Amino acid sequence: MKAELWTIVSCAVFFALIAPIYWVLTSDPTGSVALVMTTLLCVLISFYLAVVARQIPPRPEDLPDAEILDGAGELGFFPASSWWPLWAALAFATVVLGVVFGWWLFIIGAGLGAIAVVGWVFEFYRGIHRH
Repeated sequence: MKAELWTIVSCAVFFALIAPIYWVLTSDPTGSVALVMTTLLCVLISFYLAVVARQIPPRPEDLPDAEILDGAGELGFFPASSWWPLWAALAFATVVLGVVFGWWLFIIGAGLGAIAVVGWVFEFYRGIHRH
């Protein structure tokens, strides 16, 4: 977690330095507030990463004397390719077009979207990718 922590802390410092410079050069309140909020978001994420880094055992990449074999083993579950995100996106596009052209198209898109989301959620409970 140390690498991630220092990356986000660097971003927080960068945005903290840029926000007043941007305000002085442009006098734009919207951009200045956005930069301040970005700084605060980076500080929040840094705090979270610092707390989590203290609660979990160090990972191999956090140890200076770690070997390559220390990181061996299962890294997680990575799903196979899926067609459901495509159908969900097409259904969402139909819903958006339904807002423009008529309620009937919106209802068709919402129905197709419900089917696509249910299929996407439950794709690992059926067929060849079942767990």
